[in-house]
Amino acid sequence: MTRKLTQGNEAVFRGALAAGASYYAGYPISPSTEILNIASGHAADHPEFRFLQAEDEIASANAIIGASLAGAKAFTATSGPGFSLMQEAVGYAQKVGVPCVFVNVMRVGPATGMPTMPGQGDIMQVKWGSTGDYTPIAFYPNGVEEAFRVTIDAFNAAEESRSPVVILSDTFVAHLNEVVDLDEPAASVQVRGRDLAPLGEFTGQPRFFAGVLMYEHGPNAGEPATADADEYLRQFYEAKHRHVEVANRYAQYEHGWNVDAEVLVICYGIVSRVAAPLREEFALFRPIRIHPMLADELTAIADRYREVVVVEANDGQYADLVELAIHRPVKRVPLLGGRISLEAVREGIDRVLGGGPSEPPIPPEPTEHQPRAPLGVG
Repeated sequence: MTRKLTQGNEAVFRGALAAGASYYAGYPISPSTEILNIASGHAADHPEFRFLQAEDEIASANAIIGASLAGAKAFTATSGPGFSLMQEAVGYAQKVGVPCVFVNVMRVGPATGMPTMPGQGDIMQVKWGSTGDYTPIAFYPNGVEEAFRVTIDAFNAAEESRSPVVILSDTFVAHLNEVVDLDEPAASVQVRGRDLAPLGEFTGQPRFFAGVLMYEHGPNAGEPATADADEYLRQFYEAKHRHVEVANRYAQYEHGWNVDAEVLVICYGIVSRVAAPLREEFALFRPIRIHPMLADELTAIADRYREVVVVEANDGQYADLVELAIHRPVKRVPLLGGRISLEAVREGIDRVLGGGPSEPPIPPEPTEHQPRAPLGVG
């Protein structure tokens, strides 16, 4: 048993190694850069682990796709602005069926936003960030040991679904330090191996890696199918059903706190940790698998409660999905601008349960020069 002080970003990297990852490509961007730094140091001591600091996030995303097609379990890490740049590559990997992992350590956006402040504004981007229709799988841990375990699940789900899987995090979870023993779970994990043969070693049915729709089987295999809706339907639903089947194996969530309370609070990531002192007053639903939406699980739970309140560090992105799932309105508490604090959560819940608006009171503009706020307070 080896307990040591471990950071959230480090736990993600160690989880990737435990899952069999052997290739990392990335570009430094706060607050994910520690993953790149750790990967670089690991590669220097372990030549079998390949590392690339690419010229930007676009190159990083395409590099891990190429590495995966060559047979490696590959991953990258970034934050919101970099994840935006990666979206075309994500869509390509969804179309072609490339197992790989994208880590998005969220900060306040849009654009370059607030690099040092935590946010949860990329929930919808994961689901609809690239062009067209696809069925993404995404996870979001709220602590160091869970980040380790979820990373292994993400790599396994990527292999099983043959698709890019996203691990969401945030500034606070990524930089959270906790004393944990990761050696014990590392010794007992079940790791899914690679089923697809790497390029150059594949025999039998041809594989095609074109972004345009192509016939993959039959007498027209290898020819463009860009005007054949029937072929699109076959390929789309085959992938969708496979992804949903895989996601159902990872229907991870937490239902706890005071489960007999009248109000259910839904929150995830660091917000669930910050709100934990309210555990005596409210029930909690915390999704760990963010996509596909845990609709059946949440509906069965939410029906027990008089009110449902979604607290998240964005302007209601997951709340929209909750309303679609449970077919009833929910109350919303947005934590914006990096202000994720117990006081903000408490004030927001009291406000909306009292019939007030979801928007917090907006302070007037200052009339004097303001000193820089301590990080994490805002």
